[in-house]
Amino acid sequence: MEQQEYAVGATRVATGRPDGRTGGTGRRTTDALLAVREPAAGPAPEAVSGPRADAAPTRPAPEPGAASALSPDPGLLRLAHWFAAATPGTADDLCAASFGLYPARHLGAPAEAAPDADVSWWHGPTAHATAALRSREPRPVGGLRRARRDASALPVVRSGAKPGRPGRHRKPERTRPVPGAQDRSGQDLPIPAPALPVADVSAPALPVVDLPAAERRIAARLLLAHPLVTASGPHADGFPLIRRHRDWLVERFDALLGYRLVVGPWHARLCKAGLGPGAARRLEHPATGAPFTPAGYAQLALALALLVDAPEQLPCGRLLDAMRAAAPGLAADPADRAMALAALADWQVLGDLPADPADPADPAVRAAVLTVDRELARAVPAGPPALADDAADLIRRAADAEPATAVRRLLAETPAVLDADLPEDRSAWLHEHRLSGPAALADFLGLETELRTEGVALLDPADELTDLVFPGAGPLPQAALLLLERLVEEVRPLPGESTTGGDVPIPDALIDGLLGDIADEYGLPARWRRDYLADRTALRRDALDLLHNLGLITPTPRGSRPPGWLLRPPAARYAPAPDFHPVPGTGRHSRPAPAGAREQRRA
Repeated sequence: MEQQEYAVGATRVATGRPDGRTGGTGRRTTDALLAVREPAAGPAPEAVSGPRADAAPTRPAPEPGAASALSPDPGLLRLAHWFAAATPGTADDLCAASFGLYPARHLGAPAEAAPDADVSWWHGPTAHATAALRSREPRPVGGLRRARRDASALPVVRSGAKPGRPGRHRKPERTRPVPGAQDRSGQDLPIPAPALPVADVSAPALPVVDLPAAERRIAARLLLAHPLVTASGPHADGFPLIRRHRDWLVERFDALLGYRLVVGPWHARLCKAGLGPGAARRLEHPATGAPFTPAGYAQLALALALLVDAPEQLPCGRLLDAMRAAAPGLAADPADRAMALAALADWQVLGDLPADPADPADPAVRAAVLTVDRELARAVPAGPPALADDAADLIRRAADAEPATAVRRLLAETPAVLDADLPEDRSAWLHEHRLSGPAALADFLGLETELRTEGVALLDPADELTDLVFPGAGPLPQAALLLLERLVEEVRPLPGESTTGGDVPIPDALIDGLLGDIADEYGLPARWRRDYLADRTALRRDALDLLHNLGLITPTPRGSRPPGWLLRPPAARYAPAPDFHPVPGTGRHSRPAPAGAREQRRA
């Protein structure tokens, strides 16, 4: 049966969408946890694991009452008002808590040597290389590499690995024949007789993998990187793997991370939990990369509130009018509405958009008809606001979990987990399960564990299970890497020096001086972007923002005067090997050499 599901994949029909869908109305949909309205009478919601692949979905009847007024969902409408009243950082955390559509984020490039777990990041081996050598080609559009469906032509599963060789995090495993394999027509496929081994000393032996285990790992990585996968989206090649191994994936995601996985005929939705306040996760415009503002988040929640029960074919002008009527007190900037609709189109909740979908006065925009996928609209929300008192309470509730689950979520989603950031009960669990806890996730997702005195990091040498590749190609990643290397060399604590929580303050003037030197030494010869070379403030802002999102620096606690930045221990893994007896510098931010080191140099 599983072989048949894998072979069948998505059914294609002559009409409607390429995957046979007609917008999601009328099919057995899963109730959105965020919506507080009772679901309409109809077929019962499907189980968590979704219907079987051999149960052919039926085309829904035309939507009745298409001309009725759009009615917003009360829960999502309440969420829209919370977004509008939030600060930018709180709005980002609220988006992660209520939608849970953020991708995993991991560091790559393991250290040159595997030290003992008692070694500090500050003084241990590094993954350092010069900025020029660490330049990489841009990642291909589409995220994780697509899974090969013709496994017989590829002895090594290369999806999730570097081109031309198996991934360093993948272990060779034996294959087992799968009995009862069926083709697309449902006929049993003959299992070929095993061939006699033939010695070939001229060709190197290729490792053999357990294909089902490799497929499960590929599917798990795809879901963690893209929590909403559709049968017709950019990751459609991986969707049959998710459907084939959904029972195993549902169990493992629930047992390890407490995540609910819903797999239906046309989409798979991994409902992630929030990461708590200050998680540095935000939603961005799918085309321009511009970050969402609180007003943009509010328009997104408002549009969803109307689309969960909207007809399949909806004029754009009618949607814009309904958004204004449902929440007249919310600021309605056209740019915010355009970002919200672009995100919904990227998630395939909406079909193709007009050129300027946010202009309600344009007759062409008002006449454009949007295709609404109500099933996906209901799948987007992941966190219930009905039990929360306000936005802060929802953020707290979404991240609340028992210590084991909470720590595993941080390990699976964030670049590094530091003991100083954890509450006492979670820190105690991490110390007690320092080896077994990260090892279970590393095996599940194909990652490598890096243990240090200050905490734990799960690394992805393939640089696929992350939305931010660092180091990377381009002026900004290169400038951030060079800045990080020099910051570590300047302020790294010496052995025996104590640091509060492991972080080290960064003098504000040091950042400006180093970035100026980097722009002069590297930017002009490499012809960096003119705005970065002419506007050092923009270069500083974007470089620090990138390092902050990677968890390598962090702002000083709120209320500190003056506000500034702290360098985190994992930053030292990108710096050159430490020299604890350097020649003292002459700059005003240079560290004076210790007295013992000065006497040794004189001797």
